[in-house]
Amino acid sequence: MSVIGGVAAAGLQVLAVGAGAPLLIGVMRQVRARLEGRVGAGVGQPWRDLRKLMRKEPLSPRGTSEVFRIAPLILVATTLIVAAVVPLVTTASPLDSAADLFAVVALLTLGAVALALAGIDTGTAFGGMGASREMTIVALVEPTLLLAVLAVSVRVGSTNLSQIVTSTLDDPARVISPVTVLAATALAVAIIAETGRLPVDNPSTHLELTMVHEAMVLEYAGPDLALVEWASAMRLTVFLGLFAGLFAPWGIATSGSVAALAVALVVFMIKVAVLGVALAAGEVFLAKLRLFRVPELLAGSFVFALLAVVASFFLA
Repeated sequence: MSVIGGVAAAGLQVLAVGAGAPLLIGVMRQVRARLEGRVGAGVGQPWRDLRKLMRKEPLSPRGTSEVFRIAPLILVATTLIVAAVVPLVTTASPLDSAADLFAVVALLTLGAVALALAGIDTGTAFGGMGASREMTIVALVEPTLLLAVLAVSVRVGSTNLSQIVTSTLDDPARVISPVTVLAATALAVAIIAETGRLPVDNPSTHLELTMVHEAMVLEYAGPDLALVEWASAMRLTVFLGLFAGLFAPWGIATSGSVAALAVALVVFMIKVAVLGVALAAGEVFLAKLRLFRVPELLAGSFVFALLAVVASFFLA
């Protein structure tokens, strides 16, 4: 693929994630509404909410520093960079060399840390509480993310995500193995925790005793809040796209042709939508775990990831 074609492919991934993330949230909310017997606000409501927030006056709490103001920008920037380098639509991109497992996880962690620091910077009880809970979850989730993908990468001999996806495309049989099942289970739990979904966190509640993500962003308003909400939706889309790419990579383009990219884009949207619908449907039947039970769930996912790594060496 030419440099121009590769840049265009990376731009296509960014555009797909940036434009499709709010629609994914809308689909998930609509699914939950239908299953709960409600009409729902419509699939396009998240985009309307973002547009309304962008038109409002930007406000910052008194006493906050630049940390509070730049955190939304860091959150958006890191997510867009990950969306550009991770093989969501194509593996033929000049940015493939940057799609290393450790670099991607580090970028996603940087965004989470920036938001936690912003919560602390407000000096409010809720901000500090949410930041403390978020860092506890991050400390338990990030090792699981690393080990789960590392288990899949052992046979490939590389932690480059594009090479892992390409290897699976060349040998589809490796998807059906105990290593894949263990790694997929661990990664699924880690994604749920990382994106603040049930049963770890409830994205639709403002109940003081249970808030995690919402507690950190309570002081944001206007365009800053729009950036935070947009970035959160994009992070969920990226995680679901990464999960689909690692364990069901069929449909991802391996060339830079327009037809291949178009098909890959449609397949990507379908896979992410299916995962989002499944996640939303599952949330209807799940209750939020007590805060002190969350580490037990995340520790269990870490054990699954560790077993996947061990099994990958024995079954290689």
